[in-house]
This record gives sequence, structure tokens and C-alpha cells, in this order.
Amino acid sequence: MQNLSQRKIRAARISMATATGLTLLKLVTGFLTGSMAVLSSAIDSLLDIVMSVANFLAIRQAEQPPDPKHPFGHGKFETLATIVQALAIGLSGGWVCYESGRRLLTGITLGHLEGGMAVLAFSAVVSWQIGRFLIRTARETESTALKADSLHFTMDVYTNLALLVGLFAIRLFHIAWLDPVLSIVVALYIFYQAFGLFRFGLQDILDERLPETIREEIATILEQHRGKLLGYHRLRTRRAGSQKIIDFHLTLCKHLSVGEAHDIADHLEKHMKDRIGRADITIHVEPCPYPTCPGRNKCPGDFPLGKDESANKK
Repeated sequence: MQNLSQRKIRAARISMATATGLTLLKLVTGFLTGSMAVLSSAIDSLLDIVMSVANFLAIRQAEQPPDPKHPFGHGKFETLATIVQALAIGLSGGWVCYESGRRLLTGITLGHLEGGMAVLAFSAVVSWQIGRFLIRTARETESTALKADSLHFTMDVYTNLALLVGLFAIRLFHIAWLDPVLSIVVALYIFYQAFGLFRFGLQDILDERLPETIREEIATILEQHRGKLLGYHRLRTRRAGSQKIIDFHLTLCKHLSVGEAHDIADHLEKHMKDRIGRADITIHVEPCPYPTCPGRNKCPGDFPLGKDESANKK
């Protein structure tokens, strides 16, 4: 069975091949029909190629092991790819708006719309299939870059279907101006998606904490081991691509040996990795601060157990 790294790289390669094929098909059809709607979809697919290549390079680099210059690994290369995708999508939306506006002012000539309609329908089906494949792989590997790529292919499904309906209306009612108008609507949707991806990437860049469900899972694990520890504090979490980074202070009985304290911390780390997946966990062990210690065998163990990031204090 393929490991996670191989699956992510394979998915990125499939994404590149699909985006390249759809782009070539749409470009040829767009120039033959003169439809700005088809051309705008082709430009959107052209950006898919750029993003898929960026994803492939970023994922391959992100899966490299830590080195002296990157002791925390290379996970944020995936985040960088997400930011690049957002900017590229935004630029494509700007071009579509400009070209559509120009055609509204200078005139529109359309022909052979049946070919454009067939290409858009075919592209919608292919995009739906590859989008489902990418989102499934992204969930299983926790890849932010593949998640961003899947969102864009999913977006292509809706834009292709909308443009298909528009071309049908143009052919039926002979209203050529609807072609660039529809393209502008698609461009606005592209801007919306670009903003969402950019915000998604910024969450990792700015070290936003992990989702509430993961932090609740960490707290549950610590509660399950309450008999072995007194408490924890300064829990901090963040993400670097597919890698979850967690650190916290663990309070243990001051009479434990170094070996015993290490075994407890090591057990907690392994349990967390088994429950929440790929993670880099750092545990700082502290002795119980209470001066009137009754001894390790008589400790009541009823001290407050934990605080999250919002209550971190030195």
C-alpha cells in the first residue's frame, strides 16, 4: 500500500495531467467558436496547470525530512503553494473581467456554439471526478495544497455548468452580449474563491491554532491519563502543511524519577499521534509546585487539569 507521501505526489501528478488536457481542449474550442465564455473557462483551466505544478513541487518539497536549515520540516511549502494558487486565481479573474468588458464595447462574434457546449459539458464531468478524487486524498493525507486544488476543480464544475446554460440561451435566443456578461459573473466567482484560498493559506502562515475538535481530542487524552499526571498548561497548536505542531507543559509529581517522567511523556506523545494523526509534539515536564507535598502515594490529584491557548501565561 502506498504511503501518504507517495499518494499525495501521485494525486498532484494526476491533477497536472487533467488540467493540461482540459486547458488545451478549451483553448482550441474557444478560438474556433469565438466564445469568451469558453475562453474564460480555458484561462481558468490554464491556471489549474500553474496551481497543479506548484502543488506537485510544494508537496514533493514538503515531504522532505527536516534538515539543519529547516529543523521543523518543510510543511509550509504546501502553505506557500496555497497562497500562490490564490494569487494566480485572482489574476485570472482580472483578465476575464478585462477581456469581457473589451468585447462588450467592441462587439461580439460567435459561431459553432455546439462545440463549445459539448466541451463545457465534458469538462464539468471530468472536473467533478478529479475534484472528488483530490478531496478524498486531501482528507486522508491532511494535505492543505491538495485541498486547495480540489476546491478549484469543484469550482470548475459549477462555472462550466453555468457557462453551458448561458451558451444554450445564446444559441436559442440569439443574444450574443450574454456571453461576456456571463464571463464577468464567472470572474466575480473566481475572485470570491481566490479570497477564500488566500485566507485559508494565511491561517497557516500566521500560525492560527488547530481546529477545536483536535484540541478537544488532546484534552480528552490528557483526562484519560489523569492518574499519571497532575495537570497541563500553555497548550499551543498550529499547522505547517500536513503537519500538526503541538506543545504544552505537563505537571508531574516532583518525586518521580527522570526516567519515570520521560516514560509518561513518551506514552502521551505516542497516544496523541495514534489518535490525531501526523503531529510533531513537544512536552515540557514540570514538577508539582505545591510545597506541602504529601508524597507520590498520597497525592489527592485533584488540581485543575488544563488550559488552552487563550489562557497561556508564563
